[in-house]
Amino acid sequence: MLIKIGALSGLTTVILVLLYGQSRIFFQIAKDGLLPRLFSDVHPSLGTPWKSQLMIGIVVAIVAALTPIDILGEMVSIGTLFAFVLVCGAVIYLRKSDAEIARPFRTPGVPVVPVLGIAFSLMLMVFLPLETWLRLVVWLVIGLGLYFAYGRRHSVLLNGTRSS
Repeated sequence: MLIKIGALSGLTTVILVLLYGQSRIFFQIAKDGLLPRLFSDVHPSLGTPWKSQLMIGIVVAIVAALTPIDILGEMVSIGTLFAFVLVCGAVIYLRKSDAEIARPFRTPGVPVVPVLGIAFSLMLMVFLPLETWLRLVVWLVIGLGLYFAYGRRHSVLLNGTRSS
């Protein structure tokens, strides 16, 4: 029983941290024009992206209520590990493509550290069930669909200005 309580507490903490992080990620993506402005609205007194936090919280609460905890844990794991793979790959790519940009912090041991990050993340992902991989692919397809349906037309980078 103690182990179950610990596992539930740990998973709850991870999901809560991911929720806070996700609203900030949506905030920045919306500022770049890839999501509707609603996601970049900031609370007047708190200075937080409260609308996106509320929407994300509701969606995650529904998913958490309807999804078995083992499946939820696997989905959180593969999503986080996949994000690590992307970030490590981006560090390598940006170090070469935008080498002249000033950086307020440095990643040590590039490309060795990011390559090891990719390798270890993929190694952990390999041991997850096939169904978890299929769920990851479904979420990636949904994300790419949103990008091509909305994001490309509203992208600040591609269009130069933010359209409504």
